[in-house]
Amino acid sequence: MVGTIINFAAILLGGGMGLILGNRLSERVRSSLMNGLGLFTFLYGVRLFFDTKNAMAVLISLVIGILLGEWWRLEEGLNNIGIWLEKKFNNRNLTDSSRFIKGFLTTSLLFSIGPMAILGSLQDGLTGDFNVLAIKAIIDGISSIAFASSLGFGVLFSSVVVFIYQGAITLLAGSLQNILTGDILIEVNAIGGVMLAGLAISSLLEIRKIRVANFLPGFLVVPLVVLAFKFLGIY
Repeated sequence: MVGTIINFAAILLGGGMGLILGNRLSERVRSSLMNGLGLFTFLYGVRLFFDTKNAMAVLISLVIGILLGEWWRLEEGLNNIGIWLEKKFNNRNLTDSSRFIKGFLTTSLLFSIGPMAILGSLQDGLTGDFNVLAIKAIIDGISSIAFASSLGFGVLFSSVVVFIYQGAITLLAGSLQNILTGDILIEVNAIGGVMLAGLAISSLLEIRKIRVANFLPGFLVVPLVVLAFKFLGIY
């Protein structure tokens, strides 16, 4: 859990610095920072997707995952958590409320999706080596400065989501090691890449609204799809 604790602290530290700098940065600078992070996130997501060995497995997992996510209303659930946190800790006007929720939702997804979160947590749990999560902590901490300066206080609460998510993977590492084989991990990363690209388009670049949180069940579906494809001899 050492790596997850470091990551948790880095987001809080970076977010706190971002809040302090927020009023000192012009809207032009904040906008440019968000655009830069959005473009980076989009291209990083595309690169992850192109590592797939079977795009059809990713597509099927994504479709089933979206249907489950829409059925379970995951995005609505995360929004409701954001609303509860905003009322509890940041009770301001409607504009600030929307900004708070967007900051919480965007960074919670961004900091949790991706290979470093999964691989780093597994490595920390299996061997005690937290180097990958330490590197991720630096990246998340720097990103938190930019996000908090633009999106405000909600960014800090994404640290709780990261702590629970990565901590759970670390604690379950022994069991997950037998499930997340090389091929499955590749497709998990690929579907994560699609989600990162969607997050960039929706929340960072604000091109088109996409309910990316409703894609999350795809992570649970893709191992089953890969195993089914292997059984059928099409992977």
